[in-house]
Amino acid sequence: MAPHFGIQRSWWIFLMFGILAIVFGVATLFRPDLSVMAMVLAFGVLAVADGIVSLLSAVRRDLALPRWLLVLYALASLGFGALALLRPAEMATAMLWLLAAWLLVAGVARIVFAIQVRKLVRGEWLLALSGVLAIALGVLFFARPDLGLMTMAVWIAIGALLYGVLQVAVALRMRRFSQVM
Repeated sequence: MAPHFGIQRSWWIFLMFGILAIVFGVATLFRPDLSVMAMVLAFGVLAVADGIVSLLSAVRRDLALPRWLLVLYALASLGFGALALLRPAEMATAMLWLLAAWLLVAGVARIVFAIQVRKLVRGEWLLALSGVLAIALGVLFFARPDLGLMTMAVWIAIGALLYGVLQVAVALRMRRFSQVM
């Protein structure tokens, strides 16, 4: 009887999260520029909070890390957080440049790996092609960071929409199950 009672009472929570995710996804698709800035600002708030907690933790006696390392980490978190809050556009671009650099390295690594395994694996050209695509995307992000940020926001929006739809589906199934019981 208890599981039925919990499902009957909680299905609406899943529905609420699903609807919120769908609204977030749609809003992000319509205004990806604002969504990117909101994400960077949220990162800034989290980094500042993490820095404060780490600084406060540095005064404890029972530390798992060396005190100097924890203080260094706290200061870095505070610095990154402050930059994200004070200069969100520049931080968003910097994060995208890191992604672009990673894509270039990953692309080269995939191509090299595809060449090395060409005698052992059939279809290695697909791995090489994925490397070429990663390099192309990295170059595009370096050349047009604005386009890269919007692309990132669109993918986040698509993920939020899919998550929202799945949450609504779960909520409706839970509601239907609770009505049968």
